[in-house]
Amino acid sequence: MRAIIMALAWALSGAVFLESRDGTRIRISTVQIAPGGTYTVQMAADPFTDHFLSMRPFKCLEGPDKHWCHIPYPYQISRQAGPDLTDLEYDFLFIWKGAGDDGIDMWNGVYCVLEDTGDRLVGRLHEVDMDILAAPPADGDLRPIGTGDLEPGGPDSHWLPRLLIE
Repeated sequence: MRAIIMALAWALSGAVFLESRDGTRIRISTVQIAPGGTYTVQMAADPFTDHFLSMRPFKCLEGPDKHWCHIPYPYQISRQAGPDLTDLEYDFLFIWKGAGDDGIDMWNGVYCVLEDTGDRLVGRLHEVDMDILAAPPADGDLRPIGTGDLEPGGPDSHWLPRLLIE
């Protein structure tokens, strides 16, 4: 883990992609990591389109059958990259909806669990009920999504099954 964080820190930035089943990549963001591991995220504007769903604005990636809508994490996180990648995972939350649907269902959350592969971070798709984020956690834990809330998603069930940070 330290190798990729240090490489990104020296380069001062890394590109963030969502990758389709056929290997097509969509660049969604840039992560800038400072020495010490603090980071900032700059979401790209180009691949996203504006949608007004369930009475809220969303930035969505339009796929052939499903749209993926970015969910900015609503609570404070430290934005620290290191052995614990949870903050980075929380910066890339999505909800999917059918391409023809007019609203969203918070049940259709997408959470990518990141792992270090040596030269990049790879996020494996998991499904999660985003209703967990509807209200701040009563116990003060601002990282309420636990491993018990995640269900591994089948790579064939979504058009963007991988998140890559390089």
